[in-house]
Amino acid sequence: MNRRTLLGGVGVAGLTALSGCLGVVGMDEHEASPGSVEEGVYEDAGYEPSVVTNIAAEEEVSIGPYSERISVTNYATEYQKEVSMGPLGNQSGAIAIVLTTPQIGVAGQNFNPIEDKSAEEFVEMLEDEYDDISNVSHDEDDEITILGTETTRSRFVADANYDGYDTTIDLHVSEAVPTDNDDLLLTICLYPQDARDDEEGDALEMMEGASSDEETNDTDEDSTDEDDDGVRELL
Repeated sequence: MNRRTLLGGVGVAGLTALSGCLGVVGMDEHEASPGSVEEGVYEDAGYEPSVVTNIAAEEEVSIGPYSERISVTNYATEYQKEVSMGPLGNQSGAIAIVLTTPQIGVAGQNFNPIEDKSAEEFVEMLEDEYDDISNVSHDEDDEITILGTETTRSRFVADANYDGYDTTIDLHVSEAVPTDNDDLLLTICLYPQDARDDEEGDALEMMEGASSDEETNDTDEDSTDEDDDGVRELL
């Protein structure tokens, strides 16, 4: 599975969708703070920091006589772990991602639709945008605590392609929780389903170990280009 393709799919499917919903004068630029996983947690789980990706979106929004260019910057902080990928040998086939997106509100009303999205709705958007994940089916729901907030963690089963090798994956997605930085944070973990017995516990530890504090000492920074033509409104 191509890491850049995965993060691009996540950005279009879930995070940049909010830019079409911010038609309020004075809400022109909003940037999240990158999240992370606590160092002791990812080390114990056998993961390594990989990349922090800047996912930026811009869109012209008009309401009545008013028109405004809205800019939203989100972050995806990724960790990888080598697992057996059949004929490919050991590859970075287990991935954990911490996504942060601005929590934008006026007069008590939040304009970021991610807050109200269920994990299943988010994964449906992800499947629509990411060609290498298909046939996603919901498997189970459970409760998980992230940043001291109890939220829903859903496990899905899907077909995936890793550099030409077809396999079945477990895909875990948590619903968004608020951070101390006035952002929303959600987590995604995936690994080959054949490795569930060994990897599911570590994946859940990574999700529960998510932090709103950025730790980038061992993590490369990357960025995606802004979409000058505007982002498709998925909501």
